[in-house]
Amino acid sequence: MNKRVFTGFLMTALVLGTVSKSKLLAQTTNYKFDFGDGKLAKGYTQVFAADVYSSSKGYGFDLGSTVTSVDRKGKDPLKSDLITSDKPFYFSVFEPEGNYKVTITFGDLNEATSTTVKAESRRLMLENIVTKPGEFITKTFTVNRKERQINASQIVKLKDRELTKLDWDDKLTFEFNNTKPSIVAMEITKVTDAITVYLCGNSTVVNQDDEPWASWGQMIPNFFNAGVSIANHAESGLTLGSFMGSKRLEKIMSVIKPGDYLFVEFGHNDQKEKGPNDGAWKSYTERLKFFISEAKRKGAIPVIVTSTARRSFDSIGKVANSLGDFPAAARKAAADEGVALIDLNAMSSLFYEALGAEQSKKAFVHYPANSYPNQTKPLADNTHFNPYGAYELAKCIIEGIKQNNLGLTNFLKDPTTTFNPSKPDTNWHWYESPRSAVVKPDGN
Repeated sequence: MNKRVFTGFLMTALVLGTVSKSKLLAQTTNYKFDFGDGKLAKGYTQVFAADVYSSSKGYGFDLGSTVTSVDRKGKDPLKSDLITSDKPFYFSVFEPEGNYKVTITFGDLNEATSTTVKAESRRLMLENIVTKPGEFITKTFTVNRKERQINASQIVKLKDRELTKLDWDDKLTFEFNNTKPSIVAMEITKVTDAITVYLCGNSTVVNQDDEPWASWGQMIPNFFNAGVSIANHAESGLTLGSFMGSKRLEKIMSVIKPGDYLFVEFGHNDQKEKGPNDGAWKSYTERLKFFISEAKRKGAIPVIVTSTARRSFDSIGKVANSLGDFPAAARKAAADEGVALIDLNAMSSLFYEALGAEQSKKAFVHYPANSYPNQTKPLADNTHFNPYGAYELAKCIIEGIKQNNLGLTNFLKDPTTTFNPSKPDTNWHWYESPRSAVVKPDGN
């Protein structure tokens, strides 16, 4: 049994109560790590290159990572040594559910470094942190770790594919990537005052574990400073109804607090429901309004997001509407209830049209055979995004936050620059994670 499958089973046992949670509750939630085999900085816990994660220790390098310690013999014990690798590596910490302020120091006395940080299921937290020889940079962000348990008798009903996701295990996991990923120090502190943005949605929102699949929900953490945490509860293939049926909304309502946000984007799968009470103007609208009322009941701020357009062009190069009345119904529900609307359907259409019918494939999972291990056939998916498409859509969401003058604007890393989806990025680069999959996510 591999580590990730074992972790999934362990997590399931924890939430079902077959394994005592006393260890989890007693576990230290605040850490100060000094990475490297050299001198130890006062007040820090030393992390050696040989420290492999174990539940008994509660931290260590994970998922088969191979790392190297570099000791520069400098005067400052904290900055004189570091951990690095010539490939992506993972570091995990056993932590209970909640929000964590994470401060990381990057750099090397003798060499340049370049590091991108992802958390849990490939959530982009820090992008392309570059240091010159002798330069050290410290960055801080807030990350969320979630659990299935709602109360003593109820848990979130996960799909089989979710049981091995890093998002749902009992650890807080960080991936260090880029051309010269390196880490000097890390501080982790549990916080209770962060604004939490809860994401409800389907495969266009969920944190995808495997390359080349991606969503805007896993890219958006990168755009916020510390103080805002993104809690992504979306899952592939879900509708508003199945999101509620699997108790995901109930889970969110058990932890959401006044001043938090609830972002809701559905439609792709809802349009396939064909019951007498289904449809854009019936069950879809009614459920959207229920999500809104539940958020308001808890003192949270609901935000409706229209469904991302599919890659479907007409004869004159415009995006054809493949979602029927669902985007219009979402707009009307937001207007009826007096809540913020981010029209991602309109913005994503502009984005695809700017690229054109052929070039827009670069935003989706369109790859020739053998682009990834065990991929014997081409991948051609016009609904699900690759990292580039997901990143551009995350910028659309950020632009929608600004246009609605939401309080979240105050926490953006770049609150003044606007993004025009008709003028997308052309030279953005993604450093791929080690895991890949050829099976597309549920839903379409």
